[in-house]
Amino acid sequence: MGNPIMMRTPWIWMDGQFVPWEKAQLHVLSHVVHYGSSIFEGLRCYATEDGPAIFRLEDHVRRLFRSCRIYRMEPEVTPPEVQDAICRLILRNGLESAYIRPVVYRGLGTLGLDPRACPIQIAIAAWSWGRYLGEDSARTGVDIKISSWRRLAPDTLPAVAKAGANYMNSQLMKLEALDNGYAEAVALDVDGFVSEGSGENIFIVVDDVLYTPPWDSSVLIGITRDSVMKLARDVGIEVQERRIPRELLYVADEVFLCGTAAEIVPVRSVDHVRVGTVVPGPVTGLIQHRFDELVHGRIDDRRGWLHHLHLPVPIAAFCPVPEIAPC
Repeated sequence: MGNPIMMRTPWIWMDGQFVPWEKAQLHVLSHVVHYGSSIFEGLRCYATEDGPAIFRLEDHVRRLFRSCRIYRMEPEVTPPEVQDAICRLILRNGLESAYIRPVVYRGLGTLGLDPRACPIQIAIAAWSWGRYLGEDSARTGVDIKISSWRRLAPDTLPAVAKAGANYMNSQLMKLEALDNGYAEAVALDVDGFVSEGSGENIFIVVDDVLYTPPWDSSVLIGITRDSVMKLARDVGIEVQERRIPRELLYVADEVFLCGTAAEIVPVRSVDHVRVGTVVPGPVTGLIQHRFDELVHGRIDDRRGWLHHLHLPVPIAAFCPVPEIAPC
C-alpha cells in the first residue's frame, strides 16, 4: 500500500512569508538534510457547515513547541503567530479540508554535530490528503504485523518529541510491513510490551474495557489518542492506560489504530490472527462515529476542539509578503 502523489497547493508559508509551492526550497547542506534535525506536527482541517475548521489547533501547536524545547530549537515566532499562519495558509490556498504540516528545522550554517550555528527555520504546508491507510480503511480495517524493529529506549531518543529523526525507525517498520503484505506494523517497546504503530497510537478492547499503552512505553503522546480516550469516557466506556503484552493483541475483542493522518482505523488481523468477529467492532465503530460527527461539526463541540476559519483573517505584523500579495 503506497501513498498517493502529494496534491500541490499554490502557497507554502516559510519564515513569515507566503512562498509559491515550487520555490519553497532549502540548501542541500542544511543541517536537517544530513542529521534529521527537525520537529514537525500533523493537523487536519475538516469541512463543516460553518466552513473549514482545524481540529485541536492549539494543542498541536503546543506540542510542536514542547518538542522544540526538548531539542533546544525553539523558533523565534510565538505559538499564536504559528496558529495564525496556519489559518491564513488554509484560506489563502482555498482549502475546505486539508492535512497541515508545520515543520521547524535547522538550516544552513554548519555540518558539525553542534548545531547552534544553524538558523532555526519554520515552514507550514497544507494540502488535500485522504485517509493515510487507505480510503476504505475505516470501513474494512487493515492487517498489521508485529515489527521486528523495537521502539526507542527512553535513554536513546526522546519519544515524546515529534522529531523527524525518530521517524527513521518508523520507516523501517513501515517498509518491513509493506514488503510482507501488511498495511501497517506495530512495534514493541524496549521491555517487550506493545508500543505503537509506525505513525499511529494503538488501542485494544478486552471485555468492554479500552486499553492503550502508557507514556512510558515509548509512545508519542498523541492528540487523536487523547481525543479517543475522552470521547470513549463521554459514552461510558472504561479507559485504562497500562502496559500491554504482545499476546493480548491476538485475543483482544477489538484493536484499532489512531492518528491525525490515519484517523481511526480498525485492525482486521494481527500476524494473520483475526481480531474479533466484525469490523469495525462495536466499541471502535461507536468511537469512529463520535469522532467523525465531532470533527465535521455535527455534534456539540463542548471542549472547543474545532477552530473555525472565517474571513477576514487579521494580517499579522510578522508576515509581510509585499512581493507576492497581501496576507
